[in-house]
Amino acid sequence: MPYTIGLDYGTNSVRCLVVDVSDGSEIGTAVYEYESGQAGILLDSADHNVARQNPSDYLKGLEVTIIEAIEQAKKSNSSFEAAQVIGIGVDTTGSTPIPVNHDGVPLALLEEFKDNLNAYVWLWKDHTSYAEAAEITELAQKEHPEYLAKCGGTYSSEWFFSKILHCLRTDPVIYDAAYTWVEHVDWITGVLTATDHPDKIKRCRCAAGHKAFFNDAWGGYPDKDFLMKLDPILGLLRDTLPEKTYTVGESAGDLSEKWASMLGLKAGIPIAMGAFDCHLGAIGSGVAPGIMVKVMGTSTCDVMVSDISMTLQDIPGVCGIVDGSILPGSFGIEAGQSAVGDLFNWLVNYIQPGGSDAGSHASLTEKAQQLKPGQSGLIALDWNNGNRTILVDQRLTGLLIGQTLHTTPEEIYRALVEATAFGALEIINRIEEYGVTIKEVVNCGGIAEKSPMVMQIYADILGREMKISQSAQTCALGAAIAGSVVAGAINGGYDDFASAQSAMTGVKDVVYRPILENQAIYAKLYELYKQLHDGFGVSGNTISMANIMKDLLDIKECVRSNGCLKI
Repeated sequence: MPYTIGLDYGTNSVRCLVVDVSDGSEIGTAVYEYESGQAGILLDSADHNVARQNPSDYLKGLEVTIIEAIEQAKKSNSSFEAAQVIGIGVDTTGSTPIPVNHDGVPLALLEEFKDNLNAYVWLWKDHTSYAEAAEITELAQKEHPEYLAKCGGTYSSEWFFSKILHCLRTDPVIYDAAYTWVEHVDWITGVLTATDHPDKIKRCRCAAGHKAFFNDAWGGYPDKDFLMKLDPILGLLRDTLPEKTYTVGESAGDLSEKWASMLGLKAGIPIAMGAFDCHLGAIGSGVAPGIMVKVMGTSTCDVMVSDISMTLQDIPGVCGIVDGSILPGSFGIEAGQSAVGDLFNWLVNYIQPGGSDAGSHASLTEKAQQLKPGQSGLIALDWNNGNRTILVDQRLTGLLIGQTLHTTPEEIYRALVEATAFGALEIINRIEEYGVTIKEVVNCGGIAEKSPMVMQIYADILGREMKISQSAQTCALGAAIAGSVVAGAINGGYDDFASAQSAMTGVKDVVYRPILENQAIYAKLYELYKQLHDGFGVSGNTISMANIMKDLLDIKECVRSNGCLKI
């Protein structure tokens, strides 16, 4: 019986699954919480935009989780042996670039740079480069508008070149010490296959296409002259970037003797090219044309695919439309929100309303789900970590309107959940506005798994059924599916993703359906959200917001008097 391993590097931890290729059942799992910093993130009290990680956490997590997951697999299935593993897949966050030296060693692992945060991994949620992102956008608008057209019209501080340019501007010592910069997802597959040397490492289509302007139409990465206009020294980086990138259906190489020995696996089994967590989470949730997969975690990624034969318009505000970035032979479409689980955690962990017990997620959810839509008189903007889509502006911040001296913590909690759902509706409306039909929404991740309240609110606000992926670990499952495809049918895997997904994925029986009465209230609240969204987020607007507070009070009073049918 063949098995594959899926590695999922998230924001705070790495998770490993051992998966039965025949039906997707998960017989072994392990999680390693990153040890460095705060929940695995290295912060700077002087700059709230800083978010870095330690590559040594990635290496330890790789070893710990695979060994533990294999041991658990042996206990849960007495016939399982590590020799039955036929392939490995990997996903990570992104854009999460790492400065490496001529030998491919991350600078943070060198003694001379161990105390310099800039030598560490620049996590996706590091927003220190917002000024550089704006500069890149401005130059591309003048010189290469085609670059921007494929990434939603605006370059983001979450992405590859803005972070590297910021390092060059603020810490030339680190920049000069780095021979090149490598995405976390490419570095970890390079480590496993002993191809992490800059001359050997393969770079994935997913990261390059969505975050680094890569497109075959203009010869790959942006041209050297463009980068030199941003900074002559930045232009030299282009010489270290390859002309080719690879889809997740291709092999990054074979498991090296060194890592095979450390992990107790067979040397030479194929390692799939990596991809971002949300993209492989979509694969693990059965993504196909017409299906949007919402990967809901600290942030949310909305992922779709469109057949390569279809004419696809450029969609302003999304995080890219890239050939082969999710499924080979399809355009990958990515959008998302920079704070979802993080937004709820902010209230619980930073504000701590009512103390640790009364202010816990469980306690606030229990009370918030008793509230009716509109009952709180509150509305919020979900921008506590900036806006990823559709405004693409990390300098935007959160907002809560409608508080009175009687506002309760659970009312705020519910308003934050509703804000993320309103933001999700903005994204769906934008994508469909440009001709991409969304027939079905499948949700995955911890929030989708654990919070019926959140899922019902999303169903009511989006006006769509909310389905839940069968697996609780869809990102790791998607990585395992990639491992089965690169292994191929001849070795007990699959020759294509459609076959693998058909056998290894599914959705749960529970479906959250819109409640008509709730939809009517939320339609009115969405109008107010849209007013705030455009009023605070769109420059040069003349939108008046004098009505919002009073409209919220009217809705609140209407709900509390059961007179909402008049709205």
